[in-house]
This record gives sequence, C-alpha cells and structure tokens, in this order.
Amino acid sequence: MKKSLALLMAASLTVLSLTACGGNGGTDTTAATTAAQAEETTAAEGESAAQENSDEADTQAEAGKESEAGGETVAAGDLQKIVIGASPAPHAEILNAAKDLMAAKGYELEIREYTDYIQPNNALDAGDLDANYFQHLPYLEQFIEQHGVKLASAGKVHYEPFGIYAGKTADLASLGDKAKVAVPNDVTNEARALLLLEAQGLIKLKEGAGLNATKNDIVENTKNLEIIEIEAAQIPRSINDVDIAVINGNYAIEAGMKVSDALAVEASDSVAATTYGNVVAVRAGEESSDAIVALMEVLKSDEIKKFMEDKYEGAVVPLSE
Repeated sequence: MKKSLALLMAASLTVLSLTACGGNGGTDTTAATTAAQAEETTAAEGESAAQENSDEADTQAEAGKESEAGGETVAAGDLQKIVIGASPAPHAEILNAAKDLMAAKGYELEIREYTDYIQPNNALDAGDLDANYFQHLPYLEQFIEQHGVKLASAGKVHYEPFGIYAGKTADLASLGDKAKVAVPNDVTNEARALLLLEAQGLIKLKEGAGLNATKNDIVENTKNLEIIEIEAAQIPRSINDVDIAVINGNYAIEAGMKVSDALAVEASDSVAATTYGNVVAVRAGEESSDAIVALMEVLKSDEIKKFMEDKYEGAVVPLSE
C-alpha cells in the first residue's frame, strides 16, 4: 500500500514538472516566433510601399518631361530635332519663343547663332543645318546664283524695316555738303538702302535700277553725299564715324536701336516692304517636309505674331503670306 502510494505521488510530480516546462517554453517560443513574423511582415510591407512610391515618382517624373498643347502630349524623348541657323536678333529670339509650340508638334529646335550672312547658307548647303532663318528672299536668290548652292525658300515670315539712323548729324535736314552716309556693301541690301535715301529726296537713282541699284546708279546727288559701303553687321559700330547710316533691321535691334528713333523708315507699302520678307531657307526639295511645314506653321501662328509685335514695337513686322 505504501509502495503504491509512493509511486502515485512520484508520477504526479513528474506530470506537474513536464506541464510547467512545456507550458512556459511553448509560450515563449510562440511569442518570439509571432514577433519575428510580425517584424518580417512589417518590413515587407514597408519595402512594398517604398517601391510603390518610387514607381509613382518615376511615373510623375516621366510625365513632367512631356510637352502638352491642344490636348496632345509628346514625350520629350520622342522629339525630332531640327537644327536651324539664325542671326541673334530677332531671328534666334523668335525661334526661342517658338520652342514650346514646336515641341507640341513633336520637334525640338536646336538654334545655332551666326553673326554674318555667309556661313549660315554654306552650313545649310553642307548639311550641317536643317534650315536657316536670317535673310530676305532677294539676298537668298543672289547667294544661290553667285555660289551655286542648291537652296530654296520655305516661305516668308516677317520683314524688318530699314532705317536711317543719326551719326554725327542729328537730322536729315542738317546734312551738309559731302556728308558721309554708310550703307550695306552687299548688292541687295545696298539697293534697299539707296531706295530709302531716294525716298527721302537725298539722291536720285537711274530709272529702272530698282532692287539692283548700286551707288554707281546715282544720277542726282545735290549734296554730294559720300556713300560709304560697309559690311552690314559692322555699320552700327561705325555710326559715330559717319553722318548718317542706313541699317538693316536685325542689326539695329542687336545694337539696341529702336525703329522709333530712326530719322526715316521704309514705308509699309514700299517695294522693300513687299519684297524683302525674311524667309526660312532649306535645301532645295525639302520645302514641304513634315518638319519644315510644322516650323512654318508655328512661325506664322498668332502666338508668334503677337510675340513679334509686342517685343519689337514695329522693328519686326509679321507677314501673313
């Protein structure tokens, strides 16, 4: 009896001992496992959220590179580049104003500035440019004839009234005998300058000389004016060395001159106004390419016309044709 009781008590103690260790050990292990799993889940959720934020940021950044107009969007990476040469003012300024409108049509304008009238035509003919915008049609036609290049006009955009500006003499009525008058030395621009001088009654040209006139075609010069031929871009820098100067509109703008300060300006209905429209020049046969058609549409748009009128105050006049 005593022996059975002892065995029963030992067995009870063993069961109690096993239950205590198993219970505490099982609870600690489960808690640790649960905590670890929770930490892993939290970390995974954090990484997922971070990735989603990163993807969203990338999407927003990509969207920010798109050009938008008229309800259409064109990704920046999809823009087709057009390399165009231009004189700094007003042509490069006008092209810069046209960049967003061109981007909306799917084109990126790369503008290369030139300060003379020779290089941009040679660069276009050589294939270094897709177009140029700096010259009027008579000059382009003369250049083609003289240099044998295969270029053509894609259309007129604007004209820049020639002006007579004061040098040593403050007004035309005060011009003295043998006064010095600077004019451009290239044929078409010299003719234009001489026509303006004739319109002011300062000289008279041989009948029919017109747009081909040179100083050798002057048949009346009552004041014995000394006509000095100077490279067009250099005339503004030489104005203090002469009495008056006839200056191309773009070079006057570059020199900070205003058409309102000129002593005389070409009339809007003059031969010059209707003849000397500044054109976009391209290689012959490319006048109707998609890129050039888009460029001409933008340059003749209401937005660009307004830009010209607001910025240049009559020194640049947009053309409708």
